[in-house]
Amino acid sequence: MKYVFYVLGILLLTLGISFTIQSDLGTSPFDALLVGLSINVGLTVGSWEILIALILICCNSFLKRQRPEVLGLLTAFITGIGIDMWLFLLHNLITPELWYYKVVCFGIGLVVIGLGTATYLHTNFAPIPVDRLTLIIQELTRTNIFFSRTIIYLLFLLMAMALNGPIGVGTLLTVCLGGLILNYFMPFTKKVLDRILTHSSPSPNYEKDKNHSI
Repeated sequence: MKYVFYVLGILLLTLGISFTIQSDLGTSPFDALLVGLSINVGLTVGSWEILIALILICCNSFLKRQRPEVLGLLTAFITGIGIDMWLFLLHNLITPELWYYKVVCFGIGLVVIGLGTATYLHTNFAPIPVDRLTLIIQELTRTNIFFSRTIIYLLFLLMAMALNGPIGVGTLLTVCLGGLILNYFMPFTKKVLDRILTHSSPSPNYEKDKNHSI
């Protein structure tokens, strides 16, 4: 059952990312980096999601001094496909031109990203490397999700600026609010999913996984 929420969370996450891209107000620094690479170098946004994931897996392995979490590449692969799929489906359906429609589109995307990320992270199955990096920094600095997420966003912001990615007021809002929204949804999804998963799979194996969840 937790794998259903794993896939559902990624689908929500990629839907939210696509909404922010379509809003034309600016995306998260990481997504701005992906779009910038896609425009300037080639390949799709989803393809760069996978390639950057490879680099981050090595980075995370170095920081944690453990073997690379290759399984995280599976999540990045599904995420990359999800982003390209949603962008293809929403390309002609959602093209807001008035500023308030753009704000609504971006706001929906930002909230859905937070909900989707919190949902799939709680399954504790192969986090996207950038999200694993968030958790590693949180652990190393002994702070919260909001602080670690913001630090990572600022780093990617500098790289996205160098590649002329889609940076705008939405990017600033993501840096300021992205970690806060994720920090809000983490305990919410934990409470809801724990209740659902406990009723659907009260086996010893689940209890073991639960103790290692975020």
